[in-house]
Amino acid sequence: MDAAGEKTRWFHCGRYRLPLGEKTYLMGIINVTPDSFSDGGCYLTSDSALRQAEALLQAGADLLDIGGESSRPGSSPVDEQEELRRVIPIIKSITGRFACPVSVDTVKPAVARSAIEAGACIINDINGLQAEPKMAQLAAAADAGVVIMHNARLYRRDESAEQADIITTTRDFLANSLDVAWQAGLRAEQLALDPGIGFAVNTAESLSLIRHLSALSVFGLPILIGPSRKRFIGDILHVPVSERLMGTAAAVAVSIAHGADFVRVHDVAQMAAIVKMSDAICRGSQEGSSCPKI
Repeated sequence: MDAAGEKTRWFHCGRYRLPLGEKTYLMGIINVTPDSFSDGGCYLTSDSALRQAEALLQAGADLLDIGGESSRPGSSPVDEQEELRRVIPIIKSITGRFACPVSVDTVKPAVARSAIEAGACIINDINGLQAEPKMAQLAAAADAGVVIMHNARLYRRDESAEQADIITTTRDFLANSLDVAWQAGLRAEQLALDPGIGFAVNTAESLSLIRHLSALSVFGLPILIGPSRKRFIGDILHVPVSERLMGTAAAVAVSIAHGADFVRVHDVAQMAAIVKMSDAICRGSQEGSSCPKI
């Protein structure tokens, strides 16, 4: 129970249990890809990725998200063996050295399975469990956490067109994803929802998703949002990827005000101050909590 006598909510991922409502969790991004839109080619070796992991954790990251296949528009698909070659040694190195939850950003069940065996405890599925239902079954069997993302690319051809009601469409998509999750035996405390900023949604819709983020609270699950350096910021501020720090900061602060529990970012050191200040205002929290193990 918390100070008000209410039952504490948790996000459960493997051996970690993260209390919800006390703070906003920072998920640091490490893309081990040559072609990611922002940091492609920066962390292709275990040594460079391990140094980045240490830097992100020292800067205030609570979790790390490792991805071996770029999801930017126009990126080339990566076969299973290549993705495994990229991510598994790095996940082993990170989990062998640091006591923090590690997420694998993948749409392939075989990669997710190997990542869990290597020490990851969260599966970040940008297809929201809808492209590969085996992903939900794997997560349930492994007692892993799952980030279920709304991905408009799965049903929408024209990424520039605006839908009549992106909020309703997003909720409907996530409701379908949750049906898959429940059928696989996943529990509510294993799940977090991501509205999918930047995935076949235009700038107006990205802004609307952040503005109405609290609409996803109908599911009673924690919300993760990833606005970091994304195209909608460039469209508004007319700046390249390298100059989107302040736009990201604004998006992070407003997302926290509207109910985000996790923010997935590249610039952890800078966003840590934004998160701490936003939490002080929105949650009355002046100290961050740790990520306790079971």
